[in-house]
Amino acid sequence: MALADAWLKTVHRKPQERTFERADREGLSARVTKAGKVVFQLRYRYHGKPARLDLGTYPLMTLRQAREEAARRRAQLEQGLDPRVQKRLEHTAIATAHTNESLVRLWHEKYSSQNKVDADDILRSFELHVFPVVGNLLAAETGLARWMELLEGVASTRPSIAERLLANIKQLHMWTARREMITDQPLAAVSAKRDLQVKRGTRGRALSAEELQLIWRAMDRTRMAYRSRLFVKLCLFWGCRPVELRLARLGEFDFEKKVWSIPPERHKVGMKTGRPLVRPIIDDVAPTLKEAAALSHHPAMLFTGERNAEPMNDRSVLSFPRSILKAAKGQLGTEMAHWSMYDLRKTARTHWSSLAEPHVCEMMLGHTLPGVWQVYDHQHYLDEQKAAYQAWWQLLTQQLGDPPMP
Repeated sequence: MALADAWLKTVHRKPQERTFERADREGLSARVTKAGKVVFQLRYRYHGKPARLDLGTYPLMTLRQAREEAARRRAQLEQGLDPRVQKRLEHTAIATAHTNESLVRLWHEKYSSQNKVDADDILRSFELHVFPVVGNLLAAETGLARWMELLEGVASTRPSIAERLLANIKQLHMWTARREMITDQPLAAVSAKRDLQVKRGTRGRALSAEELQLIWRAMDRTRMAYRSRLFVKLCLFWGCRPVELRLARLGEFDFEKKVWSIPPERHKVGMKTGRPLVRPIIDDVAPTLKEAAALSHHPAMLFTGERNAEPMNDRSVLSFPRSILKAAKGQLGTEMAHWSMYDLRKTARTHWSSLAEPHVCEMMLGHTLPGVWQVYDHQHYLDEQKAAYQAWWQLLTQQLGDPPMP
């Protein structure tokens, strides 16, 4: 007689005189112990030898589930697999399965930290926005709906961070899928613009001379630390990526040779070219660098936090324009159009076009030269860069009314 739910209820947790079995069909049966524990089991033959596999206990596994599990195991048997071995492999996979947090940290260690200049900032974004929400969930079981709920929540208040998270999660999933750590890439087809409604608008802008004057005046009325104001001014002068200056080491600055040399692993293009990024230090700017070094809390770093020896925080740098905009409105009565730290780089590049040849301007930005030019031309054009930076200094001095550096 086949198993029935009514019979299972009558024997569950009821003391028995002996352990016995009751058959269902196609090798499935229920084993009832003296204590009344009911265990579903599958009996089969593998390579001609009898075998038994425990499927689960009643009522945590229902009769219907037991029949479905028995059918799944028989299908494995037809493929020539031993269901006992397959069950052990499945249990091992579950026990060693990665959570989203463990997967991100592995990706950071093995890939991101070696290939991304801002790897620590990316990890920090995950720590702030991802780990508290889905960090402890199994990566293989975190589907599209859960990811979209998280990203849409971030996008509602911090669209740029949501866009960056999406890009890095997609890259994380590709990296782990190639290593067979996960099988699905749920965000592969998701677009920040289409699905997260991230409106990028114009890709930044160049600031006018009047805006730069206002920034300088407003910056002196903010609560920004003095070293932070130096940071903003140096970013504008060099047109560098903020991360290049934020993580700059004092050993990169040679005041005798008058060059700032950023090692390949510390700038974006260097990850591909393997070459350092070299910029000249003109005499007018050297005192500001030395002043920033004197304010640093770390003997090897140019910029640190205001009260500790840690590198200047990326979130702090991103907040500098907001502080200046607030001071311009509150202290000077002038409301400025939004701008970002990256817009200082665009501002510098726009003005450099009238001061130097295009290839020199691209070297100043830290870009590679176009096409095969970069393959054969390894010049740093330091003399040309120096002349352009000197002219840029003079132009800033004229536009701002007084030297842009303290």
